[in-house]
Amino acid sequence: MDPRPIAPAGARTVDVQRLIDDHPLSGWQWLVFAMCFLIVLLDGFDTAAIGYIAPSLIKEWGVTKPMLGPVLSAALFGLAAGALSAGPAADRLGRKRVLTIAVLVFGLASLASAFAADLSQLATLRFITGLGLGAAMPNAVTLMSEYCPTSRRSTLTNLMFCGFPLGAACGGFLAAWMIPQWGWRSVLVLGGIAPLLLTLAMVALLPESVRFLVTRRQSVERIRAALARIAGARVHDYDRFTLSETRVVTNERGGLAQVMARPYRLGTLMLWTAYFMGLVIFYGLINWMPLLLKEAGLEPRTATLISALFPLGGIGAVFFGWLMDRFEPNRLLALGWALTSVAIFSIGQLVGQVGLLVVSVFLAGVLMNTSQSSLAPLAAAFYPTNGRATGVAWMMGVGRFGGIAGSFLVAQLNLMQASIGTVFTVVAIPALIAAAALWVKRGTDRATDPDDEPAASALAH
Repeated sequence: MDPRPIAPAGARTVDVQRLIDDHPLSGWQWLVFAMCFLIVLLDGFDTAAIGYIAPSLIKEWGVTKPMLGPVLSAALFGLAAGALSAGPAADRLGRKRVLTIAVLVFGLASLASAFAADLSQLATLRFITGLGLGAAMPNAVTLMSEYCPTSRRSTLTNLMFCGFPLGAACGGFLAAWMIPQWGWRSVLVLGGIAPLLLTLAMVALLPESVRFLVTRRQSVERIRAALARIAGARVHDYDRFTLSETRVVTNERGGLAQVMARPYRLGTLMLWTAYFMGLVIFYGLINWMPLLLKEAGLEPRTATLISALFPLGGIGAVFFGWLMDRFEPNRLLALGWALTSVAIFSIGQLVGQVGLLVVSVFLAGVLMNTSQSSLAPLAAAFYPTNGRATGVAWMMGVGRFGGIAGSFLVAQLNLMQASIGTVFTVVAIPALIAAAALWVKRGTDRATDPDDEPAASALAH
């Protein structure tokens, strides 16, 4: 039985999430989805842009690959800093405000990067770009999840996440077309102008989270205006709105105080662990797999093409989201990470068999990328409204350091002259750690469920 009863006929009070759940997806909710999808798509484009222009930088500026290291890593540190700061800000100031500022920042910084005169300027601007990118992703996840019906939250959030690999892939195709005609700076100009145009649309069209408005006890008129686009004139029957949390609210201050409260602390650490380990795998393989396969005897072109199958594996995220809306998600993702470990291990054992290697790399990519992207809706569902943006953002922010660790790990294995089988065996271990972390988190979810009726945050007249 649903513990959040909607107000009976003639009543003047209504629970906003139940109102959202009781109506089919409106055009307004699809608009929120489309704008969040575009934010994530541009996030993917700008994140990958530096890799596409790197060969042109080497040629035009006469620099070496090691000299590009600070430029390539600057955005990673910016991504972490942006996520860690933006989550608490969004729980305090609102999702729309922080998200709009984030998109504005990475648009301006990307545009400015096109006019950088040297590597130090470019590295600084890429760090600033990373700040905006890091702040945008978790807040897009949070805003989208708070406008979704409960029964379709994971499916729609994972579908939105598909914008990231699509943006990265489109960036590659566009860069291959634009650089020969207009030079590498044109890619950064496009990566700046598109977010700036989107910022204007966000200011005019993107709504604030209605759940956030209720928790902050905003005016009835403002909440009613947001809900009217979903439920129509029916919202005018109510003059008092409540929000019945499906998670225990233990700290009214919200933000990090809520995320690290006793019932959530262990689950939070397990989410951080899983996301960190996922990025150890992703960045370790995305940066080194072409070289590893080449050194194992494959032709350079073959090694590159096979390696490109790994990031394409994110297409499975929508199916996993659908499953998460129907089955226990922690157990499902723990299984996904366990299978990821097996698939990654098998890559190192199949290098001499190209056909099987192709299947193994693609399967590993599907499992890994799907399991990683599914952690965002899992985190969004784990926390109450007053800590949701912080919970999602800090998971992603702490996890970004896993990307740095992953590149370093594989580099060290190369220096030790480890065999390709050994390298992929070692890289498979983080997936097992992620699986174990989610299995532990599964037990913590019971502690975050309300004992009786969920507490409602009410808005008076």
